[in-house]
Amino acid sequence: MNIKLKNLNKTIVKCKKCPRLVKFIKKVSTEKRKQNIDENYWGKPVTGFGDINSKLLILGLAPAAHGGTRTGRAFTGDKSGEFLFKCLYKAKIANQPTSLNLKDGLKLNSTYITNILKCVPPGDKPNNTELNNCSKYFESEISNLKKLKIIITLGKVAFDNCLKFYKKKYTIDKKINFKHGKFYKLPNNITLIPSYHPSPRNVNTKLISQKMMVSLFNKAKKISTI
Repeated sequence: MNIKLKNLNKTIVKCKKCPRLVKFIKKVSTEKRKQNIDENYWGKPVTGFGDINSKLLILGLAPAAHGGTRTGRAFTGDKSGEFLFKCLYKAKIANQPTSLNLKDGLKLNSTYITNILKCVPPGDKPNNTELNNCSKYFESEISNLKKLKIIITLGKVAFDNCLKFYKKKYTIDKKINFKHGKFYKLPNNITLIPSYHPSPRNVNTKLISQKMMVSLFNKAKKISTI
Protein backbone atom coordinates (compact mmCIF):
# COMPACT_ATOMS: atom_id res chain seq x y z
CA MET A 1 0.00 0.00 0.00
CA ASN A 2 1.42 3.41 -0.94
CA ILE A 3 1.85 6.43 1.34
CA LYS A 4 -1.18 8.31 -0.03
CA LEU A 5 -3.51 5.37 0.57
CA LYS A 6 -2.04 4.78 4.05
CA ASN A 7 -2.61 8.43 4.94
CA LEU A 8 -6.12 8.31 3.53
CA ASN A 9 -6.93 5.26 5.68
CA LYS A 10 -5.55 7.01 8.78
CA THR A 11 -7.88 9.93 8.05
CA ILE A 12 -10.87 7.61 7.53
CA VAL A 13 -10.27 5.80 10.85
CA LYS A 14 -10.27 9.14 12.72
CA CYS A 15 -13.34 10.55 10.94
CA LYS A 16 -16.20 11.75 13.14
CA LYS A 17 -18.17 13.79 10.59
CA CYS A 18 -21.45 11.94 11.12
CA PRO A 19 -22.67 12.19 14.75
CA ARG A 20 -25.45 9.62 14.23
CA LEU A 21 -22.96 7.02 12.98
CA VAL A 22 -20.38 7.78 15.69
CA LYS A 23 -23.10 7.26 18.30
CA PHE A 24 -24.32 4.02 16.69
CA ILE A 25 -20.81 2.54 16.41
CA LYS A 26 -20.28 3.24 20.13
CA LYS A 27 -23.60 1.54 20.93
CA VAL A 28 -22.73 -1.53 18.81
CA SER A 29 -19.26 -1.78 20.36
CA THR A 30 -20.52 -1.67 23.95
CA GLU A 31 -23.77 -3.63 23.61
CA LYS A 32 -22.01 -6.64 22.07
CA ARG A 33 -23.61 -9.81 20.76
CA LYS A 34 -23.56 -12.73 23.19
CA GLN A 35 -21.12 -14.73 21.03
CA ASN A 36 -18.71 -11.76 20.89
CA ILE A 37 -19.11 -10.55 24.47
CA ASP A 38 -15.43 -11.03 25.40
CA GLU A 39 -14.02 -9.46 22.23
CA ASN A 40 -12.63 -5.95 21.80
CA TYR A 41 -14.56 -4.32 18.97
CA TRP A 42 -12.73 -2.21 16.39
CA GLY A 43 -15.43 0.42 16.93
CA LYS A 44 -14.21 2.91 14.29
CA PRO A 45 -14.74 3.60 10.59
CA VAL A 46 -13.61 0.65 8.45
CA THR A 47 -11.16 1.35 5.62
CA GLY A 48 -10.72 -0.53 2.37
CA PHE A 49 -7.92 -3.06 1.97
CA GLY A 50 -5.99 -4.86 -0.74
CA ASP A 51 -3.45 -4.16 -3.46
CA ILE A 52 -2.63 -0.57 -4.52
CA ASN A 53 -2.04 -1.94 -8.05
CA SER A 54 -5.50 -3.51 -8.11
CA LYS A 55 -7.34 -3.85 -11.39
CA LEU A 56 -10.51 -5.06 -9.61
CA LEU A 57 -12.50 -3.22 -6.94
CA ILE A 58 -15.18 -5.04 -4.94
CA LEU A 59 -17.61 -2.55 -3.46
CA GLY A 60 -20.20 -2.99 -0.70
CA LEU A 61 -22.47 -0.47 0.99
CA ALA A 62 -21.21 -0.39 4.60
CA PRO A 63 -19.46 -2.54 7.23
CA ALA A 64 -21.66 -4.93 9.21
CA ALA A 65 -22.44 -4.09 12.85
CA HIS A 66 -20.84 -7.25 14.23
CA GLY A 67 -18.68 -7.93 11.17
CA GLY A 68 -16.36 -5.14 9.98
CA THR A 69 -17.26 -2.88 12.91
CA ARG A 70 -16.05 -5.67 15.21
CA THR A 71 -13.01 -6.92 13.26
CA GLY A 72 -11.80 -3.73 11.55
CA ARG A 73 -11.89 -5.23 8.05
CA ALA A 74 -14.66 -4.98 5.44
CA PHE A 75 -16.71 -8.17 4.91
CA THR A 76 -14.92 -9.87 7.81
CA GLY A 77 -16.63 -11.58 10.71
CA ASP A 78 -20.10 -12.04 9.23
CA LYS A 79 -21.92 -14.62 7.07
CA SER A 80 -21.80 -12.47 3.92
CA GLY A 81 -18.03 -12.26 4.25
CA GLU A 82 -17.70 -16.02 4.83
CA PHE A 83 -19.46 -16.66 1.53
CA LEU A 84 -17.54 -13.92 -0.31
CA PHE A 85 -14.06 -15.09 0.68
CA LYS A 86 -14.80 -18.73 -0.13
CA CYS A 87 -15.69 -17.55 -3.63
CA LEU A 88 -12.65 -15.27 -3.90
CA TYR A 89 -10.41 -18.19 -2.89
CA LYS A 90 -12.03 -20.50 -5.47
CA ALA A 91 -11.46 -17.81 -8.12
CA LYS A 92 -7.80 -17.56 -7.00
CA ILE A 93 -8.25 -13.92 -5.98
CA ALA A 94 -7.66 -14.53 -2.26
CA ASN A 95 -4.81 -16.65 -0.85
CA GLN A 96 -7.12 -18.28 1.73
CA PRO A 97 -10.86 -19.06 1.97
CA THR A 98 -11.44 -17.14 5.21
CA SER A 99 -11.10 -13.58 6.47
CA LEU A 100 -11.07 -13.62 10.27
CA ASN A 101 -9.15 -10.59 11.54
CA LEU A 102 -6.56 -7.97 10.60
CA LYS A 103 -3.62 -10.29 11.34
CA ASP A 104 -4.78 -13.51 9.65
CA GLY A 105 -2.37 -13.30 6.67
CA LEU A 106 -5.06 -12.65 4.05
CA LYS A 107 -3.77 -11.34 0.73
CA LEU A 108 -5.74 -10.36 -2.39
CA ASN A 109 -4.53 -10.72 -5.96
CA SER A 110 -4.82 -7.37 -7.81
CA THR A 111 -8.04 -6.66 -5.87
CA TYR A 112 -9.20 -3.96 -3.44
CA ILE A 113 -12.28 -4.31 -1.24
CA THR A 114 -14.09 -1.35 0.28
CA ASN A 115 -17.52 0.09 1.11
CA ILE A 116 -19.28 3.24 -0.10
CA LEU A 117 -19.88 4.12 3.57
CA LYS A 118 -17.07 3.50 6.06
CA CYS A 119 -19.32 3.31 9.14
CA VAL A 120 -22.26 1.04 9.92
CA PRO A 121 -25.58 2.94 9.81
CA PRO A 122 -28.60 2.05 11.99
CA GLY A 123 -30.79 -0.46 10.13
CA ASP A 124 -28.21 -0.50 7.30
CA LYS A 125 -29.84 2.71 6.04
CA PRO A 126 -27.50 5.70 5.64
CA ASN A 127 -28.94 9.14 4.99
CA ASN A 128 -27.85 11.41 2.13
CA THR A 129 -25.66 13.62 4.33
CA GLU A 130 -23.72 10.57 5.53
CA LEU A 131 -23.29 9.27 1.99
CA ASN A 132 -22.12 12.70 0.81
CA ASN A 133 -19.66 13.01 3.71
CA CYS A 134 -18.15 9.64 2.81
CA SER A 135 -18.13 10.10 -0.97
CA LYS A 136 -14.85 12.04 -0.89
CA TYR A 137 -13.13 9.04 0.71
CA PHE A 138 -14.47 6.79 -2.04
CA GLU A 139 -13.27 9.32 -4.63
CA SER A 140 -9.79 9.30 -3.05
CA GLU A 141 -9.69 5.50 -3.09
CA ILE A 142 -10.62 5.46 -6.79
CA SER A 143 -8.02 8.12 -7.65
CA ASN A 144 -5.29 6.14 -5.84
CA LEU A 145 -6.11 2.88 -7.63
CA LYS A 146 -4.40 3.95 -10.86
CA LYS A 147 -4.66 0.57 -12.60
CA LEU A 148 -8.34 0.00 -11.84
CA LYS A 149 -10.34 -1.59 -14.66
CA ILE A 150 -13.40 -3.20 -13.06
CA ILE A 151 -15.79 -2.42 -10.20
CA ILE A 152 -18.06 -5.20 -8.93
CA THR A 153 -20.80 -3.81 -6.71
CA LEU A 154 -22.36 -6.15 -4.14
CA GLY A 155 -26.05 -5.37 -3.87
CA LYS A 156 -28.31 -2.80 -5.51
CA VAL A 157 -27.70 -0.01 -2.97
CA ALA A 158 -23.92 -0.16 -3.51
CA PHE A 159 -24.55 -0.24 -7.27
CA ASP A 160 -26.90 2.77 -7.15
CA ASN A 161 -24.49 4.83 -5.07
CA CYS A 162 -21.49 3.92 -7.22
CA LEU A 163 -23.40 4.93 -10.34
CA LYS A 164 -24.52 8.17 -8.66
CA PHE A 165 -20.87 8.96 -7.90
CA TYR A 166 -19.85 8.43 -11.56
CA LYS A 167 -22.81 10.44 -12.88
CA LYS A 168 -21.55 13.44 -10.89
CA LYS A 169 -18.18 13.19 -12.65
CA TYR A 170 -19.17 12.12 -16.17
CA THR A 171 -22.03 12.40 -18.63
CA ILE A 172 -23.58 8.94 -18.92
CA ASP A 173 -26.12 8.80 -21.74
CA LYS A 174 -26.90 5.11 -21.86
CA LYS A 175 -29.34 3.48 -19.47
CA ILE A 176 -27.62 1.47 -16.74
CA ASN A 177 -29.84 -0.78 -14.63
CA PHE A 178 -29.05 -3.24 -11.87
CA LYS A 179 -28.79 -6.67 -13.43
CA HIS A 180 -26.58 -9.36 -11.90
CA GLY A 181 -23.55 -10.09 -14.07
CA LYS A 182 -24.23 -7.40 -16.68
CA PHE A 183 -21.13 -5.52 -17.89
CA TYR A 184 -21.39 -1.73 -18.31
CA LYS A 185 -18.59 0.41 -19.74
CA LEU A 186 -18.24 3.75 -17.95
CA PRO A 187 -16.77 6.86 -19.66
CA ASN A 188 -13.40 6.59 -17.87
CA ASN A 189 -12.83 3.08 -19.26
CA ILE A 190 -13.98 1.36 -16.07
CA THR A 191 -16.29 -1.65 -16.41
CA LEU A 192 -19.09 -1.67 -13.83
CA ILE A 193 -20.57 -5.07 -12.93
CA PRO A 194 -23.57 -5.34 -10.57
CA SER A 195 -23.84 -8.46 -8.42
CA TYR A 196 -26.42 -9.72 -5.97
CA HIS A 197 -25.27 -9.20 -2.40
CA PRO A 198 -23.83 -12.38 -0.80
CA SER A 199 -26.19 -12.06 2.18
CA PRO A 200 -27.46 -15.19 3.97
CA ARG A 201 -30.96 -14.40 2.70
CA ASN A 202 -29.83 -14.28 -0.94
CA VAL A 203 -27.71 -17.41 -0.52
CA ASN A 204 -30.47 -19.36 1.27
CA THR A 205 -33.09 -18.42 -1.35
CA LYS A 206 -30.55 -19.35 -4.08
CA LEU A 207 -30.68 -15.89 -5.62
CA ILE A 208 -26.89 -16.14 -5.53
CA SER A 209 -24.75 -19.30 -5.35
CA GLN A 210 -21.03 -20.02 -5.06
CA LYS A 211 -21.03 -21.17 -8.68
CA MET A 212 -22.59 -17.87 -9.86
CA MET A 213 -20.24 -15.72 -7.81
CA VAL A 214 -17.08 -17.61 -8.76
CA SER A 215 -18.13 -17.48 -12.43
CA LEU A 216 -18.58 -13.70 -12.17
CA PHE A 217 -15.15 -13.26 -10.58
CA ASN A 218 -13.52 -15.44 -13.26
CA LYS A 219 -15.11 -13.37 -16.05
CA ALA A 220 -13.90 -10.18 -14.35
CA LYS A 221 -10.39 -11.63 -14.11
CA LYS A 222 -10.37 -12.41 -17.83
CA ILE A 223 -11.30 -8.93 -19.01
CA SER A 224 -9.03 -7.21 -16.47
CA THR A 225 -6.17 -9.67 -17.16
CA ILE A 226 -5.56 -10.37 -13.48
